[in-house]
Amino acid sequence: MALSSKHILGMEHLSRQDIFKILSLAKQFKKQKKLPSTLKGKIVFNLFFEPSTRTQTSFEIAAKKLGATTIHINTAQSSTVKGETLSDTARTIEAMNPDVIVIRHPSSGAPYLLSKILKTPVINAGDGFHEHPTQALLDILTIEETKGRLADLRVLIVGDIAHSRIARSDIYGLTKMGAKTLVCGPPTLIPPFIEKLGVKVFYHLKEAVKETDVIIMLRIQKERHNQLQFPSYREYIKKYCLNLETLKYAKSNVMIMHPGPLNRGVEIAPEIADGPYSVILNQVSNGIVIRMALLHLMTNGEHLGTAH
Repeated sequence: MALSSKHILGMEHLSRQDIFKILSLAKQFKKQKKLPSTLKGKIVFNLFFEPSTRTQTSFEIAAKKLGATTIHINTAQSSTVKGETLSDTARTIEAMNPDVIVIRHPSSGAPYLLSKILKTPVINAGDGFHEHPTQALLDILTIEETKGRLADLRVLIVGDIAHSRIARSDIYGLTKMGAKTLVCGPPTLIPPFIEKLGVKVFYHLKEAVKETDVIIMLRIQKERHNQLQFPSYREYIKKYCLNLETLKYAKSNVMIMHPGPLNRGVEIAPEIADGPYSVILNQVSNGIVIRMALLHLMTNGEHLGTAH
C-alpha cells in the first residue's frame, strides 16, 4: 500500500504525508493526456444511502477513467429496505470480491463499522455529520492550485458548521497543511468547544471576511435539523448570505468556494457563485482527479503502469 492506512475514513487520522501523496498523484493525473488503465479488471462498489450528484458521479467517472467497472447501489436497490442490516449488506457485497467499497451513509461512523468487519478497502464518501474526506482533499487541491500555497492562508468556513461533515474534514485537513481556519455562523450552528481544534470563531460575517484569503460557504443541513435552529431563513439570509455588499470587506483577491449543492440566495448570492472570485466548478473538476488518485493508491500502490 502506498498509503499508511488501508481505508480512507476521515481527515482526522489521515497523515500529512498521505495527503501529499494523494495531491501529488492527482496533479499528475490532471496533466496526463493519456491515462493509464491501472484499475483495469477491478470493481468499485458505490454504496450510497443518501442522495448525491457530485460525489457519486465523480467516483464513477474516476473509476472508469482508470479502466474499472463500477457498480452503484442506492437505498432503494438495497436489501436494507427489507430489513437487512448494513453489516450483512456489506458482507454480501464483499463476497462478490470487489476491490474497493465507497460508502455514503446518514449514520456517523458507518464507514468505520465496515472497516472493522471487511477486508476490502473502504472509502468514506460522507457519514452523517461526521466527515467527508474526499471533499476536503479536493478543497485543499483547489486552494493550493489557486493560491500557490496552503501554509498561513486564512480560510473561512461559513454556515451550518455544527451539522457539516465537510466543515470537520476541511478543518482537520487544512490545519494539517498549515492553513489557519476560521468559522462563522449563528451561535446555534457552531459546535461547542470547536476552538479546541485551533479554530477561530466569528458570529458576524462582515467581520469574519476581513483579511480572509479563502471563503468556503456551506448550505444549511436542514435534513439533519430536528427543528429550525435560528429565527427564520429571512434572518439567516440577512446576516450570513455572502453577497456583493459583504464581499466589499474581503481581500481583493479572495477566492470563493462551495461544495454544493448551492441554495442560491440563501447562503450565497447568484452573482457571487457565478462571479470572478468563484472556483466552485474547479472544485467539481478536482473531485475527479482526487478520487482517481485515491482509487489508484488503494489498489495499485504508487506505480502508474502503462498509458493506453
